Amino acid sequence: MGKSPHQWGGPPHGPGAREGGLTAEEMAAWTARRRYFMRRVIGFVTFGALLLVLLLVAVAVLAFFLAGQGTLGAGEGVVLLICLVAPLLLVMMSAGFFFLRVGSPLAELMAAADAVAAGDLSVRVREVGRGNIARFARRFNRMTAELARAETARRNLTADVAHELRTPLQIIQGNLEGALDGVYEPTPAHLQATLDETRRLARLVGDLQTLSLAEAGQLPLHRRAVVAADLLEDVAARFAGAAAEAGVVLKVTPNDESPDLLVDPDRLEGVLSNLTANALRHTPAGGHVTLSATAASGGTTLTVADTGEGIAAADLPFVFDRFWRGDRARGRTAGAGLGLAIARQLVVAHGGRIDVSSAAGEGTTFTVFLPQV
Repeated sequence: MGKSPHQWGGPPHGPGAREGGLTAEEMAAWTARRRYFMRRVIGFVTFGALLLVLLLVAVAVLAFFLAGQGTLGAGEGVVLLICLVAPLLLVMMSAGFFFLRVGSPLAELMAAADAVAAGDLSVRVREVGRGNIARFARRFNRMTAELARAETARRNLTADVAHELRTPLQIIQGNLEGALDGVYEPTPAHLQATLDETRRLARLVGDLQTLSLAEAGQLPLHRRAVVAADLLEDVAARFAGAAAEAGVVLKVTPNDESPDLLVDPDRLEGVLSNLTANALRHTPAGGHVTLSATAASGGTTLTVADTGEGIAAADLPFVFDRFWRGDRARGRTAGAGLGLAIARQLVVAHGGRIDVSSAAGEGTTFTVFLPQV
């Protein structure tokens, strides 16, 4: 993610920091807060130590006074002094230990929290020891790392959305300006191109809305009982023409005991259609795309497998990310890159999960598991 997160001792910077980093005033502010807390801790420990020293001196004076009056013998006075001094020294040592193991780490945590509040998400604290403070530090570091990742994803999403909107808007604007300026006549071909771009914009906005609702858990599902095999047959029938044109064999594996599903058939058909369209797009002529449904422990497994070009191992972790494309050279013909992200969210909305396995040049298999409802 770019620069590595910094520990205390250097200025805030890194992938989670705001554009341009913290201002001089903000850096001075969180540094002052850290120093203020450190001074409070040091002051508290110093004040307690002084009280203990004064008490120790008072006890020593009392012991020697009693010994001088003959109330205590010299040996007894020494024993009394040792019995009183030992606990006091133990208390002082405990206070010093508390300052080193608790006070200083807490000061770093508070200063780091101030830095995060000021916009620096690259800050990390030292993870020392195995106690509660160390566990707290590890959790704090995980939190800031996740915040930095989310912030990076948000910025990438904003940039990707702007990029996807810019191209059709430029085409629409160019066509309309050309017609108004008399550069060309508004023929049906030009009007159709403009209409196609508006439809593309509408699809993008609709996909973004669906994805947003699904991620927020607010996507309505209209569940009803359907037979898994029937659902796969409908998807295969929809893509039969495209498969024949591409020279790819598209088939549904027969299953005499195809399980019933309680799902939103429109949403789930959209998931399977997206997976099938991707499989056909990346499978060369002579290849196979197979749809199947099998009963699994606790639910049903739907599979879309192809014998196509496969996905590189380095790309597999990102296939369900928004706006991700394995081959950027495909450009606009590959869509906006939201299909698999939406598919995953729709499956999650059904309480299921979707996985992918692939090897470059050996094909890809997407597996959808839906729990029994």
